[in-house]
Amino acid sequence: MKISIERGTLLKAVGQAQSVVERRNTIPILANVLIEADGDTVSFRATDLDIEVVDKAPAQVDRAGATTVNAVTLNEIVRKLPDGALVQLTDDGASGRLTIEAGRSNFSLATLPKEDFPVMASSEYHSNFSADAPVLRRLFDKSKFAISTEETRYYLNGVYMHVAEADGGKVLRCVATDGHRLARIDADLPAGAEDMPGVIVPRKTVGELRKLLDDDEASIAVSVSETKVRFATPAITLTSKVIDGTFPDYSRVIPVGNTRKLEVDAGEFAQAVDRVATVSSERSRAVKLQLDEDRLVLSVNAPDSGAAEEELAVAYGDDKLEIGFNAKYLLEIASQVDRENAVFLFNSAGDPTLMREGNDQSAVYVVMPMRV
Repeated sequence: MKISIERGTLLKAVGQAQSVVERRNTIPILANVLIEADGDTVSFRATDLDIEVVDKAPAQVDRAGATTVNAVTLNEIVRKLPDGALVQLTDDGASGRLTIEAGRSNFSLATLPKEDFPVMASSEYHSNFSADAPVLRRLFDKSKFAISTEETRYYLNGVYMHVAEADGGKVLRCVATDGHRLARIDADLPAGAEDMPGVIVPRKTVGELRKLLDDDEASIAVSVSETKVRFATPAITLTSKVIDGTFPDYSRVIPVGNTRKLEVDAGEFAQAVDRVATVSSERSRAVKLQLDEDRLVLSVNAPDSGAAEEELAVAYGDDKLEIGFNAKYLLEIASQVDRENAVFLFNSAGDPTLMREGNDQSAVYVVMPMRV
């Protein structure tokens, strides 16, 4: 194999692939990226056996072929090469080495046989549809903060993507929860997604997928089966196993009878919570909200470190209420709000609180209170 490729193009492709590779590997080949050159493209494939990413890039292919080389080392070398450099990759099968040349720099890396590289078996996908990148970005970005990190409840370690019924008909919905907070985000159902099976997309996959969704113009081809999910642009294909488990019935924890309504400027609220939480104890991070006629007092009282209080002008016309929350959870939910106003719906100090972005029903958040 012998190819010439521009440094920036190579860095983007290798960077995308190597981020999937696990740093600590017991299987040497999994630390490698599979480079395949043919025609006028070169593809870089990496996997950790649960996720596989393939990134195609244009290149001048002088001699077609394939080899595998350490992904992290290759990425580091390319990253340190000067901007605009033309990089030449030459694989000599006999010596088991890949030569990397750019200007006066010359590197030689050990390779492993391409036959040893595990390629993820392709599965029959039940449903195939296309979605605009901004739509998928919103679904995953707004829900991923609530993904659980508890390994014992593995079925909560991802975002549950499924078709659901909403007021206006069927929607594509993403839900994540860790038992303390929940995010439920809806988008219009893309054509062809009607029969999609519900799947739990793992946290690592959600993180890798984010890199495909930066281009607002991109259309993402989504394929879903019972065991796998695939997201593809013309250049990058991300295939992942889904979490084998049943996502709980989240609709049971979304309160419907909360009538006490607080409307507050989302930015001001987040900043005020952040300020008063500065003195809260690391363990509890508790912030108390005291609600009265059109005013909200945020306070923290941490005996060992100090106290803080801040008052905000808000729209509130119901009975007085005192309720406590984990400051981190409040901040994460408030930071999801794209509109000016956040609307909180309370019931009592011991019941879950609902939050919406203004009058938008397509994004709903639930947060559990805590004693303060």
